[in-house]
Amino acid sequence: MLRIGLTGGTGSGKSTAAARLSERGAVVVDADRLAREVVAPGTPGLAAVVAEFGPDVLTSAGELDRAALAAAAFASDERRRALESITHPRIAARTAELAAAAPPDAVLVHDVPLLVEKRMAPGYHLVVVVDAPVEERVRRLVGRGLDEADARRRIAAQADDEARRRAADVWLDNVGSPDELREAVDVLWEHRFGPFRDNLVAGRPATPAVGAAAGARDAEQLLARVVAALGALREGVRSSASVVADVVQVELVLSTGGRAADVVRRLAPVGFVPVPGPDGERRLGGCDPGRAALVVVRA
Repeated sequence: MLRIGLTGGTGSGKSTAAARLSERGAVVVDADRLAREVVAPGTPGLAAVVAEFGPDVLTSAGELDRAALAAAAFASDERRRALESITHPRIAARTAELAAAAPPDAVLVHDVPLLVEKRMAPGYHLVVVVDAPVEERVRRLVGRGLDEADARRRIAAQADDEARRRAADVWLDNVGSPDELREAVDVLWEHRFGPFRDNLVAGRPATPAVGAAAGARDAEQLLARVVAALGALREGVRSSASVVADVVQVELVLSTGGRAADVVRRLAPVGFVPVPGPDGERRLGGCDPGRAALVVVRA
């Protein structure tokens, strides 16, 4: 299963990209939809929100008044974090249920507005950021009925472009029409997501010739993913990453007693599979056709 993290600031057009990915066959898990689901009438989540923010966040029908809750929650970082402490664990649990139900050969897209803020990037094979200029995002939000000051407050509470760029494997500038954004998603599906998924399922590395040029940010991203995938094994591994001839090379040196086979098993699900190498080391090639990568494991 190929796991894609999709994010972008409010008003960026992320929902358009998610809808197109769904049309192309992806299983899309929408964190915003789940956020509504976990505070629906009669749920423990709604009861917890009312206990924290008071009955004024309810409509006369007993449903959540989203505008009233937003005004209360975005009044300060402390109040926003209070809301997140209620909703985020419930959203995470429901997300895990939906992911477990997806086919093993799926392209699973997590549409997560706060992916960067919550430092979730290492848990995905790829992170896609949809972006638009701040003033354009404000214009879109006001067009949906949001007060301008509230729109700017929401944007300011989220990660900035610099933080999103550090996390992004793919950056989609949504400055054109919705059709242009959908076309960009189609190109990604045909040339990266689909082939990456196929390589992952088949257990084969991508052809190095189609790997794009890599830089220091690519090395940082892949190292974070590899280390996250190792789990408890990371305690016995010295890790580093560099870029050599446009290939990201991650080196893992095992401490005495470490088993290279255990490391290899942990890295297969995140897109690194065995390739031939010299005696005394294990080599794993990356399955991503958009970035040439090699993991070297030495005992």
